Amino acid sequence: MTAVVLFAHGSGSRRHSPSNRFVASVLQRAGLGTLLLDLLTPDDELTRAHVFDIELLAERLAAATRWLGTRPDTAAGSVGYLGAGTGAGAALWAAAELGSTVAAVASRGGRPDLAGPLLAHVRAPTLLIVGGADEMVLELNRRALAQLRCPSELAVVEGATHLFEEPGTLAEAAILACDWFTHHLLPTGP
Repeated sequence: MTAVVLFAHGSGSRRHSPSNRFVASVLQRAGLGTLLLDLLTPDDELTRAHVFDIELLAERLAAATRWLGTRPDTAAGSVGYLGAGTGAGAALWAAAELGSTVAAVASRGGRPDLAGPLLAHVRAPTLLIVGGADEMVLELNRRALAQLRCPSELAVVEGATHLFEEPGTLAEAAILACDWFTHHLLPTGP
């Protein structure tokens, strides 16, 4: 596999969620591998503190990344992270800690601000995708963008709320993420 995108999603959004599976299918059609995993067990989610334990989520995401590095079919490929909700903070935290192991990060309706001071240490090109009608999260993403020192962009999907449930908005977010990852993860042609 040339490139794999690991999904890091927040509470209430699991690997089987229709929106995550839809975005994964868009990435797969573009030739990207995907790994959807739950960073919290069902028991973990019962304790609210675990949901916002960004360091714990990042450690689990980093462990999955290291596991990919041991597999013959993925060891030589590039790795990207797609974070949603609190998973965006975990993706950026893990990207800061793993350095060049992570080649690109994208966030969909996420909370990148939860990576706190580690935002300044992220080196992977980062795309923050936010719904235009999700005003609070949009402001948090603008603040996080200002702290990033890597190549980064903010993409606003007009009319979208936090979960991108409005017609066409999830597809738009998926295409934005797909374009970002294909540009940064896949080898360029001649």
